[in-house]
Order: sequence, then structure tokens, then C-alpha cells
Amino acid sequence: MKWSEIAIHTTNEAVEPVSNILHEAGASGVVIEDPLELVKERENVYGEIYQLDPDDYPDEGVIVKAYLPVNSFLGEAVEEIKEAINNLHMLDIDLGKNAVTISEVNEEEWATAWKKYYNPVKISERFTIVPTWENYTPVSSDELIIELDPGMAFGTGTHPTTVMCIQALERTVQKGDSVVDVGTGSGILSIASALLDAGKVTALDLDKVAVQSAKLNVKLNKVQDRVSVSQGNLLDGVAEQADVVVSNILAEIIMSFTEDVAKIVKPGGRFISSGIIQPKKKDVKDAIIQAGFTIEETLQMEDWVAFIARRNEE
Repeated sequence: MKWSEIAIHTTNEAVEPVSNILHEAGASGVVIEDPLELVKERENVYGEIYQLDPDDYPDEGVIVKAYLPVNSFLGEAVEEIKEAINNLHMLDIDLGKNAVTISEVNEEEWATAWKKYYNPVKISERFTIVPTWENYTPVSSDELIIELDPGMAFGTGTHPTTVMCIQALERTVQKGDSVVDVGTGSGILSIASALLDAGKVTALDLDKVAVQSAKLNVKLNKVQDRVSVSQGNLLDGVAEQADVVVSNILAEIIMSFTEDVAKIVKPGGRFISSGIIQPKKKDVKDAIIQAGFTIEETLQMEDWVAFIARRNEE
């Protein structure tokens, strides 16, 4: 079977929305080639070992790749992808070069080539993300392992916005807490919450592909007894209050529903928000404060920002 590789040369800011567009077009996963990976000094923080080839990365910007089957619908799918990406301008998202290239690959090459980008990665004090095909032995007794198959879609869990969310959850979630994960994607934040001994986790996503992916990953990590995954638009239909609400989505969307978050988070509870590019940091911070929260901590990684906010007591 022939597959078409579609590569979009864009910016770090646009990675998440572009990846989502590719998933909605039928891609089962994405490869992200970000030159910043070559200069990260992770080994001094958590002891990871990386073997990266500079030839795999662009000189500037980020390349997001996905694979679609070569069939009679391919041309139409590619045009729809281009149109959807161009429409991101309306959300004030910098698309950079916004160059789209198409090439053909054999199924055997496609099925294995992307795996070279994905190895076990320790992303916080306790969490390590491990691909399902790797044999990995924890290096400490309190290490928490999240198994993911990125072929299921929605990335590898190592994007800065996801990493900061997991680090924030690690500092925030207490045993027995109720957690709502808005825009769950792969379900990784819900899985992390359950592994941190949350008593009940509600994972929500508008995209049915994300819901399917999250359900599979939840079962893979054996936390389905505490994590429920369902399709929903932000917090629509959620009535029960939670100790923690976490959301790793676009800054504009975070700002649009902070008032709804304030109704769900218990007084004294936490709102963890990520997916915020540096230029939008102040706008998101102001919206969160105006909704009745106090910013407790600001996390920053590369060009991205995340907030841990506490709901003010009534």
C-alpha cells in the first residue's frame, strides 16, 4: 500500500492546532521535527539520553508530518488541510512559512520510520513516558510510568505544553481528588492524574478521534476504573464540582471559558492551564484572575507558558 507524507513547515506556536487538523483529516499520528530538540539540556535535569540527528530537523521553524493513504480522496483531503491551516490566521496564530509538501512512501517505511523519534523520556520528578514497544525498567521506586502508542494519534506527550501540565499536576493533585481534563487529546493528563491517586477523573474532548485514542490509552495504562472519557465541548454538561481542572488547549479557548471553570472548581481548588504562547501570557493571566482565581505559579518552557491558579474562597 502507498502512503502520502504531508509535511507542513510552520511555527512552534502552530504545532498543536496543525496537528489537530491532520488528525481530523484521518492521520493516525504526527511526527514533529523541532530544531529546539537539538539544543535542550535535559540530561542535566532528569538524566535522559538523547541521540538526535541534526539532518532530521529544519534550520528554522517546525515541520509537522503526517501520513495519509494514497487514494482517490487524497487530493481533496490535502486541499481541506491547507484551507483549515490557512484559517488559523483568524485565531491570530503565526503560521511562519506555512509551506506544505507532499511525497509518497511505502507502507513498510511509514510503519517504522517514525519510531526513531520516540524513546522513553523522563519528563518530571516522577513521570516517564514509555512507548508500548519498549522494555523499560523504572530507575526508582516512586517512578510513575505512562505507556503510550503515538500511532493511536495525538503525539508523544513530550511537547512543552504537555510536560508543564504533568509537572503542575504532580505538584497539585492530592489522593482522592476529583479532576476534570478539558481537551484530553491522548488522555495523558487524565492518566497522570489517576497515577497520582486522584479518585475520579473526567476526560473530555470535542474530537471523536481523541475520545477513541484516550479510551485506548486509559485501558493500556489500567486506570479505567477511575478515568471516564466522553465527547463534549469544553465544560458543557459538567455540573459536579472538581478539585482540579486541567486544560492544555489554545490560549484563545482558555480565555473563552474561564468563567465556566470558576463554576466547576471548588473554592480553594486549582485550575491548571497550558497551551499558551508567550505573547498571549498576559491576556490569559488577566482572564483567569478576572474569573476569580489567584495565580499561584507560572511555569515556562521554551516559548510556552502554563499557570497553576487557585480559586478564591467565597
